[in-house]
Amino acid sequence: MPDFSIGVDLGGTNLRIAAVSREGKLLEKVALSAQVARGPDDVVGDMCDAIRRLAEQHGSLGKFLGTGIGVPGVIDMEVGVICKSANLPGWSNYPVRDEIERRLGARVFLNHDAKVAALGEKWLGAGRNAENMAMITLGTGIGGAIILEGKIYYGMNGMAGEFGHITIEPDGVPCGCGNRGCAERYASATALVRMAREAIEAGEAPALAEAAASGAEFSGRSIYDLAVQGDEPAQRLFRRFGRALGIMMADVVNVLNLEMYVIGGGVESAWDAFAPTMFEEMRQRSIVYAATAPDNPMGKEDSAASQNVSRTRRTTVITRALLGSDAGLYGAARLPAL
Repeated sequence: MPDFSIGVDLGGTNLRIAAVSREGKLLEKVALSAQVARGPDDVVGDMCDAIRRLAEQHGSLGKFLGTGIGVPGVIDMEVGVICKSANLPGWSNYPVRDEIERRLGARVFLNHDAKVAALGEKWLGAGRNAENMAMITLGTGIGGAIILEGKIYYGMNGMAGEFGHITIEPDGVPCGCGNRGCAERYASATALVRMAREAIEAGEAPALAEAAASGAEFSGRSIYDLAVQGDEPAQRLFRRFGRALGIMMADVVNVLNLEMYVIGGGVESAWDAFAPTMFEEMRQRSIVYAATAPDNPMGKEDSAASQNVSRTRRTTVITRALLGSDAGLYGAARLPAL
């Protein structure tokens, strides 16, 4: 009878909950609409109802270890409060951990969504053979996390891994954090759409203009579809994206000198469009990467990861995430078992 825990991935639009065994087997997964506009009390109520059902349904199979929850935004780890989250309006300073514990009568582990995604990839994904790694999630913004000796590194107050707010262009595009020229203003899904609209307004991208005016949702996926069809303006946007990401990654590699960096998030699916430029930029800008780059950085992820452990010459592996959108679920479920 396997012991199990429950992982929760709370986003701005979706609420996903899964029961996962201690060994990492997915027992059951449910998806709900987050409907954050109703306020935190209603969303927490829906969440707790689903957690109770899963705990009761699988409780006869083994011991219930607890619940882990990954949330976006700035979190005060000590008191379990979301200080600020652009994706969860109205949740600022809401005592989310204590409220869920009160309703469930059980201990709850709250953490940042990028950090639990990194934990998931470390446990069952691309980083399972790496003791030291970082995860970079490319989505609406850029999330990040650092794992040292198999454990999440939080920094002084839980904010370590804010890679998206590395300055890559002084006096560049204003960022919501108050800085200008942050990496996530050039290498995120939001940035990609912004740059595409700028190209459209300048009259430089007729195919992109047609896609944007089609009535369908205009997104990073729309731009990627045109890029793989050979549209030069779309390809140029991904080269610009890759250059920005390469500048950011060069700084990260120079500072951390870890054995592995895992890139995930929604934009990771466009890997073939931006990664060549990213690797080229890193070789030029990072002395550490230039000295430790593998011969074929675009090679298969698993073989590269295993070679990193066994080679006499240690290499810096930069690879794609393997768990996709489930990385955060697995990582959150892992929290109670640590």
